[in-house]
Amino acid sequence: MRYPNFLNYMILAAILGSLQGCFPVVAAGVGTGALMASDRRTTGTYVEDEGIELKAGNRISEKYKDTAHVNVTSFNRHVLITGEAPNEEAKADIAKIVASITNVKAVSNELAVSGKAGLTSRGSDTIITGDVKVRFFDNKIFQPDHVKVITENGTVFLMGLVYHKEADAAAEIASTTSGVQRVVKVFEYLD
Repeated sequence: MRYPNFLNYMILAAILGSLQGCFPVVAAGVGTGALMASDRRTTGTYVEDEGIELKAGNRISEKYKDTAHVNVTSFNRHVLITGEAPNEEAKADIAKIVASITNVKAVSNELAVSGKAGLTSRGSDTIITGDVKVRFFDNKIFQPDHVKVITENGTVFLMGLVYHKEADAAAEIASTTSGVQRVVKVFEYLD
């Protein structure tokens, strides 16, 4: 009887990987109750994180829509910025825009200074994210939904509120996943 549940988790992981950072879907309530059941963040922090992502995305898009490809991921008010900026000045300005948003505690600016990534690269990143998430289900050290996976140009960023042994296990799984070039831990530790 466990097989149908595993299949449902795999489908959910694939869907969540493709919807990463998609506020309207979460705001509409799709899966929110299930996601919150084991999330280590409070409900208020979860909602703040979604608001931070939306505000940052809108503010960045107003200024850099045609020149930068930027993804903003907030977890426990710690914000990860990934993507491509046209130059160092834009990269620094984008970090300032994000840091100015209410409730942001910290910013990790991992923007690459380069042209926008193509659709092939983004598609590959989506597949890598899904593969990492699916591989998390086989581990016995942490719950898969305790680690958020973001992939940008073959680099996997891992976020979450975790213990050091959970972080190490997640990084090991990610680093041995096909297509992953590098793993960056952006965790907040509980121990």
